[in-house]
Amino acid sequence: MALTDEQRSEIEAVRAAPNQTVRPTVPAMEALLFEPFPLLDHGFIRVVDYMGDDSAVVQAARVSYGKGTRKTSEDAGLIRYLMRHRHSTPFEMCEIKFHVKLPLFVARQWIRHRMASVNEYSARYSVLDREFYLPDATQIAAQSKVNNQGRGETLSAETAAEVLSILQRDALQCYGDYEQLLDPEGLGVARELARINLTLNTYTQWYWKIDLHNLMHFLALRSDPHAQYEIRVYAQKMIEILKAWVPHTAQAFEDYRLGAYSFSAGMLKVLRRRLAGESVTQETSGLTKREWAEMQAVLEG
Repeated sequence: MALTDEQRSEIEAVRAAPNQTVRPTVPAMEALLFEPFPLLDHGFIRVVDYMGDDSAVVQAARVSYGKGTRKTSEDAGLIRYLMRHRHSTPFEMCEIKFHVKLPLFVARQWIRHRMASVNEYSARYSVLDREFYLPDATQIAAQSKVNNQGRGETLSAETAAEVLSILQRDALQCYGDYEQLLDPEGLGVARELARINLTLNTYTQWYWKIDLHNLMHFLALRSDPHAQYEIRVYAQKMIEILKAWVPHTAQAFEDYRLGAYSFSAGMLKVLRRRLAGESVTQETSGLTKREWAEMQAVLEG
């Protein structure tokens, strides 16, 4: 992970500075606040700030003034009810802000989740670092034959080495050209133009602030096994952070979202017919082949 000594000193200074507040805080979050967690080869994620906790979700749902006298188990039960019945606004009362360093192609996937506030490092104003993502050889795979937007079988070690060589060669060449374009003693091209020559595996950084409800939506999609590996790495680390921040909400999220499956009306009809003793095949189910396969995968799991 490429953190400069100056950046590390800044982080240590902020972490060491005493702060007093009367707002609710979470000890587990206070312990990891500002700490960068390395991801991929040059990336990281760190929590810059947060607002609210599990009790804030409960407070919003009950429209109460404080924690009151209810037991923690009652609060957890309410959170599970809210999650189970897909109530969203109580979870929107909590927010979190991340500082993320990630490859450009991951950022382009990430930014599709629009319910967040984002401020990205400006390559019009500053020069991007000479850092680019190179996948591990175990992550270099052929195009999937069943998923048009995913990977299939891992390529041989020899082929993976050739792929890595091409990726590294092109990234180095493009960054070298980028420097040549920027050179004030040479071509002297404007930064906003020179940047268009960079490869999509170049690293960028941003601050990303989002509420808890939309964060969980992001995590449900981007931690799914069908999501691209590189963005899953970030999502999985964020789930760990979620557990530290709002443990009751995180548990309900795992039980009712990550570990659950929604059946369509047609799938429920098939299940009822099976429970009644009827033998149902894909041809007699009324489901498409893909729906049938998805249902079978969950049931046989």
